[in-house]
Amino acid sequence: MRIIFCGVGAIGSTAAVLCRNLEATLAFIDFDRVESKNLLAQAYVKPSVGKNKAEALKLQLLNLHGVKAESFGVRLTRDNVATLCGGADLLVDCFDNRESRQVLSEYARQAGKALVHGALSGDGTFGLVRWDERFVPDAEDQAGQATCEGGLHLPLIGLLGAALARIIQDFVKHGVRRDVMVNLNSVTPTMGT
Repeated sequence: MRIIFCGVGAIGSTAAVLCRNLEATLAFIDFDRVESKNLLAQAYVKPSVGKNKAEALKLQLLNLHGVKAESFGVRLTRDNVATLCGGADLLVDCFDNRESRQVLSEYARQAGKALVHGALSGDGTFGLVRWDERFVPDAEDQAGQATCEGGLHLPLIGLLGAALARIIQDFVKHGVRRDVMVNLNSVTPTMGT
């Protein structure tokens, strides 16, 4: 089993760390670098500052017993999506922008790849995990709209990352595709078996 996390910021890095028990190779795609301000809401440590996020997460997980990890420190585009994602058994979208989500979704549908999305609302009041057949990315109010700066949304990021990890594990172990909506009061199933 090969699971590719596309975007390993707050949601992606949190969910990936919680999937470390799976008998799978975890692969990470992200072009961005770890900044000091990321250490509050993302699963990175001080020695990661300045490194590519995908590479930093791979190095952290390889320090744990039995974890297999790969990294691709590039931006996912229409030109490289098939090469980067072609070997995936499961794609996990944790991007923070509509354009990247669209590229990944179009590829997954064309290639017949399983794809699950994890996303926070722009105002940080709720999050959702939804399989691609039931997902439509919303337009951003403003480009690069941040929802995880400063740690204000840390509890919600933790709940969403945990819900996404559980849904990934259920898919890997049982083949089920559940959707959930997450807020600070509950994790509510919305669809799926």
